[in-house]
Amino acid sequence: MNIKTLLLLLVTHSGVAFIGFAAGIYALPILIAPQAPTESEVMEISNQAQFSAEFVKDLKDSDRLHWGEGIVSISQDKVAFMGELAPGPDYKLYFSPKFVETEADFNALKSQMVRVGEVKTFENFSVNLPNHVNPADYTSVIVWCETFGEFITAAQYR
Repeated sequence: MNIKTLLLLLVTHSGVAFIGFAAGIYALPILIAPQAPTESEVMEISNQAQFSAEFVKDLKDSDRLHWGEGIVSISQDKVAFMGELAPGPDYKLYFSPKFVETEADFNALKSQMVRVGEVKTFENFSVNLPNHVNPADYTSVIVWCETFGEFITAAQYR
């Protein structure tokens, strides 16, 4: 086997391995996601909501792989979402004192935010609020990918 053939095999096999790895990162969260709450379960929480807002796709740092679209409702003890999020790993839900729509803004303000919980489903979700968190102390809700430091979406509820 000559050097040219060996180099070609190395490049093509590395490319296939990279594509497979990237596809696995994208697909694994979808495959292991728990059952999403039903529309009626989300509506029950939404009916008790003190605040609501809308996640939209066209925020500054949202793109084809990082977005959310739907209505988020916040009650005294839960956050419920009816809509869809781009699938991904390690999503966290944060409350923020200010609206942000970029990774840089999120990182600059992260010390003033509170992490509310984990988002494990991509079509509808429900997250219980920790007892010490008062939604009225904040203005915005953010979905953030902790592992990759990626902004997913945000909404200002007051």
